[in-house]
Amino acid sequence: MTVPINQAINAYNQATDKLTEGLGSRDEPKGAEFSNMVKDSVRKAISDNKDAERLSMAAVAGKANINEVVTAVAEAEVTVQAVVAIRDKVLEAYKTVIRMPV
Repeated sequence: MTVPINQAINAYNQATDKLTEGLGSRDEPKGAEFSNMVKDSVRKAISDNKDAERLSMAAVAGKANINEVVTAVAEAEVTVQAVVAIRDKVLEAYKTVIRMPV
């Protein structure tokens, strides 16, 4: 069976057009969303630490419930551990990229 070259080219173009349909918004860069997520996470970490510090100072003055202080300090500790773990992963990824041959 022989197929004229024009028909083959048209069929190929139609097939690739169908494959690329619907790739719109999901394939757009997500940099802004990622950046906002990181900023929000950092703001929350700072807020958690400030709350823990405020409650600790109130506890020293005898004006805070010890359960609230312990909870706030534990939450701040977990937040700091998460931030440090993320930082370590980012640095590890950066080092991996730097070691890649160009």
